[in-house]
Amino acid sequence: MAGRTGVSAEPQIVVADAPQRKRFEATVGGELAGFLIYRERKDLLALIHTEVEGRFEGHGLGGRLARFALDRAREQGVAVLPFCPFVNDWMKRHGEYVDLVPAAYRANFDL
Repeated sequence: MAGRTGVSAEPQIVVADAPQRKRFEATVGGELAGFLIYRERKDLLALIHTEVEGRFEGHGLGGRLARFALDRAREQGVAVLPFCPFVNDWMKRHGEYVDLVPAAYRANFDL
C-alpha cells in the first residue's frame, strides 16, 4: 500500500522508572495511566503497590508494569519481594519470574 506511514491509531504506551518518586510509571499517549511503587535496598527490590487509573483498567497496564519491574530486577541481578497483591498474583500466573523471589521467602508469598 503506497503512502502508508505505519503510524498506529493506538496511543503509545511507555513504561519507565521514575526513581525520584520511587515508582515505575506507565503512560498512555503521554498521560500517566498507572504506577507501581517500590522500595530498593542493596540487592533487593520490594514491590509495594500497583495502581491503574480507572479509565485505563482492563488494557494490561498492570501486567506491563509488573513485567517491567521484574525484567529490570533480573537485569540488575536483584531479588524481588512481591508485597503488592497484584504483582504477587501476576507472578503466580507467570512462573518464569518466581525465581526472582529468594527461595527462603517464596512460601511467605505462596509462590
